Amino acid sequence: MVKKIEHIGIAVKNLEQAILNFEKLLGTNCYKIEEVEDQKVKTAFLKVGETKIELLEATSPDSPIAKFIEKRGEGIHHIAFEVENLENKLIELKELNFQLIDEKPRIGAEEFLIAFVHPKSVNGVLTEFCQSQKEKTQE
Repeated sequence: MVKKIEHIGIAVKNLEQAILNFEKLLGTNCYKIEEVEDQKVKTAFLKVGETKIELLEATSPDSPIAKFIEKRGEGIHHIAFEVENLENKLIELKELNFQLIDEKPRIGAEEFLIAFVHPKSVNGVLTEFCQSQKEKTQE
């Protein structure tokens, strides 16, 4: 079951500049900056109601974010939905013939378990499903 839109990921060239821009735009402050080394990305989070905006800056020219910006420019990279049980959701998606990028959950920003569905399966939208580690320890 999908609980909510957890965040919207936005690819940016300059994280510091983007933070200032989105803080001004949304009237809220960035509450966390984090580097996720295995994904070659530096992230910044702003909260708008229940939903987060995740700004993503590449830390390497061969990172997925760098490749995305090179191909499409800055902009919306993905939308993430929070689920109660990510492993079960991946099984369900596979049975429904969605093309999974991640067959198993991995650790993402803010220590969430994450997995992506290929945009070819979702009308051109890179879709992430995520689960809070806090939720997982309570199961």
